[in-house]
Amino acid sequence: MKMKGWLGEMGFNKSGGKINWFPGHMAAAVRAIRHRLKLSDLVIEVRDARIPLSSANDNLQPMLSEKRRVIALNKKDLANPNIMHRWIRYFDSCKQECLPINAHSRSSVQKLLDLVELKLKELITKEPTLLVMVVGVPNVGKSALINSIHQIALSRFPVQQKMKRATVGPLPGVTQDIAGFKIAHQPSIYVLDAPGVLVPSIPDIETGLKLALAGSVKDSVVGEERIVQYLLAVLNTRGTPLHWRHLIGRESEGLHHELDDTPEYNLKDLLPKRRKPPNKSDIYYIEDMVSEVQRTLYTTHSEFNGSLDDEDNLETLIDQQFEALQSALKIPYKASGARTMVSKKFLTLFRTGKLGPFILDDVPDAS
Repeated sequence: MKMKGWLGEMGFNKSGGKINWFPGHMAAAVRAIRHRLKLSDLVIEVRDARIPLSSANDNLQPMLSEKRRVIALNKKDLANPNIMHRWIRYFDSCKQECLPINAHSRSSVQKLLDLVELKLKELITKEPTLLVMVVGVPNVGKSALINSIHQIALSRFPVQQKMKRATVGPLPGVTQDIAGFKIAHQPSIYVLDAPGVLVPSIPDIETGLKLALAGSVKDSVVGEERIVQYLLAVLNTRGTPLHWRHLIGRESEGLHHELDDTPEYNLKDLLPKRRKPPNKSDIYYIEDMVSEVQRTLYTTHSEFNGSLDDEDNLETLIDQQFEALQSALKIPYKASGARTMVSKKFLTLFRTGKLGPFILDDVPDAS
């Protein structure tokens, strides 16, 4: 089934198939980025490893292609490792340096810095000052990367004046101006952090939905329910729920660690409302919820008799899954706005990696 045809049937393109989200500060930010790109010696373009192509800003690509550039595929811990090597080969075939990273991992960020230094090696002997610019669409983890780079720089040069940590939050568009700080001496290397900017409109509706699913477009622009409809369509047509039969009943690993170290989307939002802080029993509560969600989607998918190549049948299955997920996520049957509540909790599970690692983009043909 062609996904774009189904999206049209579901009414996703009622506004001409475009997603428009371009806050006022972005226009000024784009102008500033273009000016600083001309002065930069190297660009770190941060993309979301789950959407290696959809998270590229097409408007900036002509300028970026003319610069020394490293594409950092961030959030690699949320991306399918069985597919990632194909993306690395793809970028290599395009003669483009690419490195999957986890911006919260010091060793991962150090590998990126080593690659940056290698790319600048020729210039280091010629220029007293070098500029490295970090760019990307909103919420791909630029600020987390900047913070990690800064911590590494401080360990190298403890006498360096501390800069204010970059703001990291759950909403796209948090960083709204361009700031810089020094990461090396002899030569002096400065890193410039730019705000995340999208193109003024996203003409391809599926690209827009992938960006919304990854959190680069505010949920309110598209609507949580529509984002989850798209996610369920992807999972069902790719047969993903069937893979979860091997995961049913298996305990999630390292969940307590992610409760503390996933700043973008908070697993605590899945817990029952109460005043006490999360504890060990809360961890098991979320583990049980994850298993129940996986079991629910596996069961509804495997027992469905319709053809998923048919748009109406797929829509019927998704409606059934919304109802089943309401029970799995422990949302009262008669709750007001139940589908929105289901959508928000389900998105949190996806965005924190609890549903498993995914790469939503398809690897283009090398030819």
